[in-house]
Order: sequence, then C-alpha cells, then structure tokens
Amino acid sequence: MKTIETKTAPAAIGPYSQGIVANGFLFTSGQIPLNPQTGTIEAEGIEAQTEQAIKNLGEILKAAGTDFSKVVKTTCFLANISDFTAFNAVYEKYFVSKPARSCFEVAALPKNALVEIEAVAVKD
Repeated sequence: MKTIETKTAPAAIGPYSQGIVANGFLFTSGQIPLNPQTGTIEAEGIEAQTEQAIKNLGEILKAAGTDFSKVVKTTCFLANISDFTAFNAVYEKYFVSKPARSCFEVAALPKNALVEIEAVAVKD
C-alpha cells in the first residue's frame, strides 16, 4: 500500500489520508470544496462547490499518477438532493467515461459543504 499526499489538494481534516493506492487501485477520501491554500470553503452555490471538490479530487488523482478517465466508481454526497441536476451538469464535464456512481442526500457534510465526492480509480 502507498499513501498519497499532495499539497495541491486540501490536507486531511482528520485521521485519514487523501488517498491510498492498493492492488492497482487508488481509493480517495471524500473531497469537499475546500480551498487547498486556506482550508476554507470559499465557493458559493452547488455548481462552484462541485467544481472545487472535483478540482481537489483531480489533484489527488494526478499525485497518484492517474486521471479522471481511469475512475471506475464515485460516491457523491449532496447536502440537498434538489441540487442533483445542477451537480450533474458540472460532474459530467469531468467524468466523461461515465464511471459507476452512487449519489445521495446526507443530513450534513463537514464544514457545511454542499457536496463531497470520493473516487476509486485504476492505477496502471
């Protein structure tokens, strides 16, 4: 197993890694829309927060030597399921390979984020 850590994505806000490579796969921790430099959520609205969360996820994929085209599964958490359509409009720009996905509403997310996304990617 190999731990992935990059300064271009937000540092973990708890006792976990940004990602772990094991058995040819990268497993990422969930990414919320934190600005990596400030550690705060600056983006407003579901579209902007989704963009930032996906950007953070992309930095972890890059640090592990993979990319969005190699993602095989995502799990997406929304603070409000009524944001589903707006979320999808941003999501589909990045996940063009259409990985398997679960997406559901949760009662709350860390730092009152509107979205959190985690991924599993193939690591060639």
